[in-house]
Amino acid sequence: MIFKLSDRSKKNREGVDPRLIEISDLAIKLTLIDFGHGQDSGLRTAERQHELYQSGASKADGYNTLSNHQSGHALDFYAYINGAASWEPAHLSQVATAFLQAASILGHKLEWGGLWPRKRPTIYGWDMPHVQLIED
Repeated sequence: MIFKLSDRSKKNREGVDPRLIEISDLAIKLTLIDFGHGQDSGLRTAERQHELYQSGASKADGYNTLSNHQSGHALDFYAYINGAASWEPAHLSQVATAFLQAASILGHKLEWGGLWPRKRPTIYGWDMPHVQLIED
């Protein structure tokens, strides 16, 4: 089955590095599990990043510790299963596989938060709904 990103998911990528958009566009064609990009998935202001930090949703405060979302070099996703968003590790890892495959095909260096080491469990595992460009 071939999936397609919704207009809302595309809008939520606005301001993100064009390489990430290219990767996302190819990943949706390669994926075995549908996915989307939520409201805070792409580019974030310092103020919004700080709000996420204060709520415990991010370790970057937006001012002293910057998120790659603030520069447009990161993009979050969720799996879309049976008409609803899913953050189940099995679903997210399959979507991430499509992102990593797309980046490889396109010649872009990408890292997935699900492969980062972690010190304690979180609701999302490591940072499973997150990918970011690796700069040389």
